[in-house]
Amino acid sequence: MIRGLAILLVFQSLGEALSGLLHGAVPGPVIGMVLLFVFLVVRKSIGESVSAAADGLLAHLSIFFIPAAVGVMLYAGALAQSSAAWILAIVFSTIGAIATTALVFRMLSRPTTADKT
Repeated sequence: MIRGLAILLVFQSLGEALSGLLHGAVPGPVIGMVLLFVFLVVRKSIGESVSAAADGLLAHLSIFFIPAAVGVMLYAGALAQSSAAWILAIVFSTIGAIATTALVFRMLSRPTTADKT
């Protein structure tokens, strides 16, 4: 499991380094996750150590939400002052995400000329 955690941390570190080179355009953990995905696809297997580390992290996933919950409680007053803006942003971003997904699905699910024959 330690080897698997080391592999995961190496990819996150690579992502952070690339994010720094890109001046933060994309978050480091996202870049690291994409790099890890590419590595696993090229390797064509996950490996026991990475699988064990991932399973261990997933088993305790709820622990990772504690800092976010503490942050929300810490800034509850500020969030309450701008609650209308938060609610509008959440509602409109959700509607936008659903509409975008529907439009992309509709565009990609059109029958092609080969399907008509």
